[in-house]
Amino acid sequence: MHGTHFFHFLMALILMTCLLTRPVRAAEDTDPTIEDIVITTSNSDLLLFATVKNCFTETMIEGVRNGIPITFRFNIILDKTRKAWFDLSLVEETINHTLHYDAVKQTYQIDFSEKSRARITRSENTAKQLMADLSGLKVIALNKLEPDAPYNLQIKATLVENTLPLGIHYVLPFTSLWNFETDWRSIEFRY
Repeated sequence: MHGTHFFHFLMALILMTCLLTRPVRAAEDTDPTIEDIVITTSNSDLLLFATVKNCFTETMIEGVRNGIPITFRFNIILDKTRKAWFDLSLVEETINHTLHYDAVKQTYQIDFSEKSRARITRSENTAKQLMADLSGLKVIALNKLEPDAPYNLQIKATLVENTLPLGIHYVLPFTSLWNFETDWRSIEFRY
């Protein structure tokens, strides 16, 4: 075996051993849910705050520490509700948060599709919080909303299967056990 192939094989074997010795979910924790949903406004935009609870397992974090990135995908839909007609779709947006670990620097990097800058932290808890939170997401400009009209905002979070490097997904098929998808949460409000 070439040195590079042997190294990748060895890393996959170590990762598989670590992951197989851990329970998938400790005592079947509750399913992931979206909570703490707040819809508010700035001077110019409708803003969304929300958090995904129960979205991490120790197995997932161990996988991240061993080079497997994870991505949370937030699906957001904003409709203007109309009684005598179909609802009018105003926003259909997908937001991704991706978590990577740099073993050399011992830092977590979180990439946000809605922000231009990634965040880097040494704290695992901070990394988890940044991954799970939507904090002041600009949903739509206020000038596109009609005052006192009824609206419906829906949100759902999914753990996306990332493409694993060097075909490791064939060696580690149980990473599919990490998959989750929350139920849609729906909030009706008037602007």
